[in-house]
Amino acid sequence: MSMREQKTSENDNMPMNNCNSGNKFRPLLNQFISFAASRSSPRVWFLTSGLSPISIRLIRKLLGHGEYIAVGLRPIEIDSKDEDISNEYWELVNECQSEKRQAEGWKDRFRGIRCEGRAMSQCGAAIAETIQVYGRIDILLCCTSEGVVGTVEELAMNQATKSLVQDQFESIFYSHVNYIKSILPYFREKNNGHIMILSSICGHLGSPGISMFCAATRALEGYCDSLAYEIAPFNVKLTIIQTNKEVNLLSGRLKFTPRQEPYENGHKSVIKLRNILASVIDGHLKATTDDTTRDNEKIISKYPCLSDESRDKLVMETVFALYTIGGHVNPPIRHIVGHEAVASVKERLKNASEELEDYVKVGCSVDILKEESRQAAHVGDTVELNL
Repeated sequence: MSMREQKTSENDNMPMNNCNSGNKFRPLLNQFISFAASRSSPRVWFLTSGLSPISIRLIRKLLGHGEYIAVGLRPIEIDSKDEDISNEYWELVNECQSEKRQAEGWKDRFRGIRCEGRAMSQCGAAIAETIQVYGRIDILLCCTSEGVVGTVEELAMNQATKSLVQDQFESIFYSHVNYIKSILPYFREKNNGHIMILSSICGHLGSPGISMFCAATRALEGYCDSLAYEIAPFNVKLTIIQTNKEVNLLSGRLKFTPRQEPYENGHKSVIKLRNILASVIDGHLKATTDDTTRDNEKIISKYPCLSDESRDKLVMETVFALYTIGGHVNPPIRHIVGHEAVASVKERLKNASEELEDYVKVGCSVDILKEESRQAAHVGDTVELNL
């Protein structure tokens, strides 16, 4: 019997096994113990996506610790004929129906809700349903991810590729904004809540070949940086969690634009990134992109094909970070996951600081500033101007 034949109604409550392979990541969790704060009662989470490798592993961990979880399920994905998208989710659902897990309350503490994040009305309905079923929501985790791979020029080739730009912003920016706007009145009214944004270091760094992914990521982070100030008086916290770009890109659907000849031998980073991402899709994509007689109008849309072990290695650091930060009484505004991501961001900030120092005299030489103000700016001091 196929996994799809075993699935139960989407409106049933649902859960699954703790991930055994997560045991090898136990040392990572221990690093967070002093950072985490205990809660006297279980929390209620709402995840904007329930099908990604990150979501599945986080759900298992949360259920194992007595938490309540509701997840949004895009109809276009949950009803897809491509079982690679939802296999892990339906395994989780079927496990929740087992006698052992029902005795542990997993089924009653897990709920999947059909919801298209790009529709504001559906987001509001999903939030309302969760509050009705579980009594409240403590944490909103925005974790929907989808990546468009292609250079800026390739994305402007025709109307089909131009539509990918809008699609990228719909998936990463607008869908999350819809969920945030739907839950803000509730958080503000109860004077408590935590919004968590699963982002990537593309919020700090540009990367050739995924310009629209970087643009949408920065748009969401800029939105949230401003939002954090607005919601602080209502005791609503906001945390941006930045991972390596591979974590986000390989956790959702990838869309590849047709290659343009000038970029076939262009920037090495563009070629390398595209080839790496193509290699984890499947043989069909590789054959299509390597075929010199291919249809240049063809846009390829696929989900990454990774083994369970590869998925664990890819996302478990992020899963532990999400779980721990979600349980903290005073969470950070921004958290970067993994030493590679930290090193990349530090290098970017270092370069920006050095460039600022190189041109600080030019920047401070405008006529409106007085001499003492220019000198203060040069050494990093602040002087009140009397204009």
